[in-house]
Amino acid sequence: MRDGHVHSKFCPHGSKDAFQTYIEHAIELGITTISFTEHAPLPAGFTDPTPLQDSAMKMEDLPAYLEELAVLREKYKGKITIHTGLEVDFIEGFESETTDFLNKYGPSLTDSILSVHFLKHEGEYDCLDYSPDVFGDMIKRYGGIENVYEAYYRTLLLSIKSNLGSYKPKRIGHITLVNKFQKKYPCPVSFNKEIQSILIKVKQKNYELDYNGAGTAKPLCREPYPPTAIANQAIQLNIPMVYGSDAHQAKELLQGYEQLLRS
Repeated sequence: MRDGHVHSKFCPHGSKDAFQTYIEHAIELGITTISFTEHAPLPAGFTDPTPLQDSAMKMEDLPAYLEELAVLREKYKGKITIHTGLEVDFIEGFESETTDFLNKYGPSLTDSILSVHFLKHEGEYDCLDYSPDVFGDMIKRYGGIENVYEAYYRTLLLSIKSNLGSYKPKRIGHITLVNKFQKKYPCPVSFNKEIQSILIKVKQKNYELDYNGAGTAKPLCREPYPPTAIANQAIQLNIPMVYGSDAHQAKELLQGYEQLLRS
């Protein structure tokens, strides 16, 4: 039992649950390996477009995050395997800054995820999963929902192809995150071709996929990232998938896990 995508008290938009609360609950659930993958600090020069600018951990908090996990990894040795990781944002136009960050902090990490949350459009950035209202505004400004989807999958493919140095995360986060609000904003266009190209590139790079249960709890999504059909394509390509709850509070560990098993 492994949960490979877990946040912490260091997340500005999460809960204040202590690491020990997550860890003790994980042990109760029978989880044998847990990866804390807090949102990495955003690169210098990038302005968080969310209203509260709370998308990621503050840079000044990163040393404490790493130090606390180092202590807990030793404390719980033999009871549960704890990985020190980050969920690193791929932000188009900030590849060199991200590479520099990974070169500095990568040696301290044992498991990480590369995700796309921010899209670049006409020189400005949007957080595509912030809220239904923000997503609706993006649809208007991008000239249609299919253009938002196109921008997401183009950026996702770029993240996989990009050279971010030897510490680039090898697991790609929630590859269908753009579906988060699909029940309110259904996309009439299929992006199967783009998704297939993404899966092929993941296979060529020997990367993994984050099989993310968070979408099952989102009222406008109600499916994992990726959904069953795409997960089956990944299986056919022998792409490793690592279950991740994307928990932002301890009680969310293993969220969506039973549904994923049924799928």
